[in-house]
Amino acid sequence: MSTYRTREIKQALLNKGFCQTSTDHEMYWLWVDDKKTSIRTLLSFGSREYGDNLLGCMARQLKLKRAELDELIECPLGKSEYQQLLIKHGHVKLSE
Repeated sequence: MSTYRTREIKQALLNKGFCQTSTDHEMYWLWVDDKKTSIRTLLSFGSREYGDNLLGCMARQLKLKRAELDELIECPLGKSEYQQLLIKHGHVKLSE
């Protein structure tokens, strides 16, 4: 069972090409080639840590397996590798 602090997740998302918008929660949208994609997730203002249940939900939102989310947060999965993974699985298309 792993947990991550909200600020660790936030920093990882920002480093991987996500941009933040704030409403009741902090919404993070992935941008690829200066275009907003449909890939998004949110972080709650009130949560200091995220456990396995919420991380599992976040992994599905980010089109990742749970272990891949760990790699995204811990940084072995870099921005370009993540984007290539999404392209390979058909979740993101590059503009021509």
